[in-house]
Parts: sequence; C-alpha cells; structure tokens
Amino acid sequence: MSNQPSLKDASLTLNNKVAVLTFERDDVRNALTGTNLIDDIVNTVEWANTCSEVSVLVITGAGKAFSAGGNIKEMQDKAGIFGGTVDEVQNQYRQGIQRIPLALNKAEMPVIAAVNGAAIGAGMDLTCMCDIRIGSSDALFGETFINLGIIPGDGGAWFLQRLIGYQKAAELTFTGRLVKADEAKELGILLDVVEPDALMSATMALAQSIAEKPPQALRYTKRLMKQAQRQELPDFLESCANFQAICHNTEDHHEAVSAFLEKRKPNFTGR
Repeated sequence: MSNQPSLKDASLTLNNKVAVLTFERDDVRNALTGTNLIDDIVNTVEWANTCSEVSVLVITGAGKAFSAGGNIKEMQDKAGIFGGTVDEVQNQYRQGIQRIPLALNKAEMPVIAAVNGAAIGAGMDLTCMCDIRIGSSDALFGETFINLGIIPGDGGAWFLQRLIGYQKAAELTFTGRLVKADEAKELGILLDVVEPDALMSATMALAQSIAEKPPQALRYTKRLMKQAQRQELPDFLESCANFQAICHNTEDHHEAVSAFLEKRKPNFTGR
C-alpha cells in the first residue's frame, strides 16, 4: 500500500480500492482512550485522503465490541485525558479524541462503519461520524455520557441530531439508554442489520459497489455532500458548477458515457 501508515492498535488492509481499518484491542473492548486508536484512526484517514488507491474506507472492530468509547477505569483513576485541571483536560480533549471527528469530517472518500458489537459513548459517536453504518444483530448503541455525569466531549451531540433529528437525539442523549440493532435501524442510525457472520461480507459488497464508481467523481461527490451541510444554496450551486466542470473534462466521464452507450462495463482509471 502506498505510504501505509504505521498503526499500533489496529490493522489495515487494502483490496480493490476498499481499505479496512480494524481495531485490535479486544482486551479493552476497543476503547478509544488509553490506547493508540485515536492516532491509528487519524493517521489512516490522512493516508487514505492522499492515496489514490483508496475509494472507500471501512472501519470495524475485532472481538466482541466495535468500541466501548472512553476507558472508564482511566476516568476513575483520573488518568490520561481525564486527569488534570480544567484547562489541562480541555487541552487533552482537543489534542486527543476531538482529533477523530475533525479527521473524519475531512475524509475525502466514503466511510462505512461495520458495527460488529457494542458501540458505546464515543464508540457510538464514531459510527455517527461515518457516512454509512451496517450493523450485526449483536450491535448495541448507547449515547451514555449522561450516565457518567459528563457530556459527549467528542462532538457526538453535533453528529447524532444531524443523523436522526433533534428530538430523537435528545431522548437518547438525555436518558443514556441502550439501543439494540433493530431499533437503531428504525431510528436511522443503521442502514441495515445482518447476522454477525454476514457483517463483513455485506459491508464489503456495499463498499465494493461504491468503489467501482469513477474515483474522482466519487471524491467530489463526497466533498459536495459535506459542503451541503454548511453552505447556503447559492454558494453550494457554485461549488456544484465548479466540480461538474472538472468532472466533464475527465477521461473517466467519457469512458462512463461510452460504456453506457456501448452497453459494456466501464474501465475507470482515475483520470
């Protein structure tokens, strides 16, 4: 893999333009704090942004959990990002877990979460930072910060309400209750629910169907989807005109049109 990042608590594979980042800290339920997973996530996204071989990034967890979020033992011991004065904790959040939402918000490619088990606290928020979520029937979600007397310090309150609407997000965030896979699908957190042994095959099938699209147009489309969340319509339409002009002048666009008219499978080169 081009410029493959050096990961400590996760593994990374790349096949047919689909990169898969797997958390490998089942011993702590893939907690994001107290491990190297924050760095692993940020470094992987930064690598994928600059790697033309990556069209889709899949994030999942090895073992029983997707991610338990914050390490509660560290909270009890006031260790890691949880220890220090108010100013120190603020800076530790900014320099620590808040790097994840900033990185994923800048991801140039579609990001899919394959939620294999519990996604709790910051683990749930991480899934909401992705573009699409596929869950196994064992998936379990919880915006549980309130139960520990804290708030979603990783930006979860920003992501969740944009995903499922303010009222539903408020209920989950204010109560801290757990949500099983079927309800998560009803709420719009999950796109689909599959049996545990079918999770990765279902996720990879979706990822591959996306990765087969023209690489440049795919990344421009992802960028537009993000811009649409913050731009007024006139500014957004200007971006659409600019990106469309670029796409009309790519070799992949002409190949797509030719393949459509000739009723054959296109061969995209990323040019």
